[in-house]
Amino acid sequence: MKINKKVLGNILLILTAFIWGTAFVGQRQGMEHMGPITFNACRMALAALTIGTVSFVLRKRDAQKKQDMSDQSRREYRKNTVIGGICCGFFLTIAALFQQMGMVYTTAGKGGFITAMYILLVPVINWILFKRKSRPLVWIAVLMGIAGIYLLCVTEGLTLEKGDALVMVCPFFFAGHILCCDYFVQRANPVELSAIQFFTVTVLSTIMAFIVENPTWQQVTAAVVPIVWLGVLSSGTGYTLQIIAQQWTDPTVASLLMSLEAVFAVLAGTVLLGERMSARELFGAAIMFAAIILAQIPAGKRT
Repeated sequence: MKINKKVLGNILLILTAFIWGTAFVGQRQGMEHMGPITFNACRMALAALTIGTVSFVLRKRDAQKKQDMSDQSRREYRKNTVIGGICCGFFLTIAALFQQMGMVYTTAGKGGFITAMYILLVPVINWILFKRKSRPLVWIAVLMGIAGIYLLCVTEGLTLEKGDALVMVCPFFFAGHILCCDYFVQRANPVELSAIQFFTVTVLSTIMAFIVENPTWQQVTAAVVPIVWLGVLSSGTGYTLQIIAQQWTDPTVASLLMSLEAVFAVLAGTVLLGERMSARELFGAAIMFAAIILAQIPAGKRT
């Protein structure tokens, strides 16, 4: 039986959300052995190697597609693949950097929910940069998201925990990453684009690691399990599945399904790390998730 591509895309995005959510546990464990920038460089290098190998294997299939294109179209296709990979890689580098630094000081559950705010930021950035107006429900959701973050992260005295403040930077760049993917995925080879983005992240993260941290081979061998876990699954598999699935799935449904990452992060932190959230934090998390759902409700048709 042939599976509908939209259904397949939804299944892939749910799998992506599960992979990303459980990866917060690996991020916490990896920080026990090395700095956050070094950890990102290692896992992204493994992701680049993994997806680069896959893209090489699939090159014959892409060559057949290129044969049906004009010379101009093939040049544009290659150009968009390279430029798209570099642009997506830039946003992913900054997003992953702040997320990883924040995970040193915060819990997997809180990190997952704060990261999920990118779902709310996408329509805001679309309005500011591209003048695409959003529905009133979206702006209500944004205000709810801010209230949820306050309850989840802000302690008495109107201060933020260090880890929470660092993770709060990453949703802005994850939103930029999503917008880049949305633009280039229809104009480029998705697997090669993913491989190039990981190569870009690896180069930038490695340079920063040697400037800011002191990476050693002993650190890498000590953290080999979380590096492989996040490198192959979270980074390599997860982000590639996202790019592929966005070709087939409605953007509203895609955003909602990816936001399940936050739920899986809380569950993984509770089951695997024994983390517990206070009643205030749980209430804030519930408000944030409700805001994420509200932001994705499609507008009713006018009669």
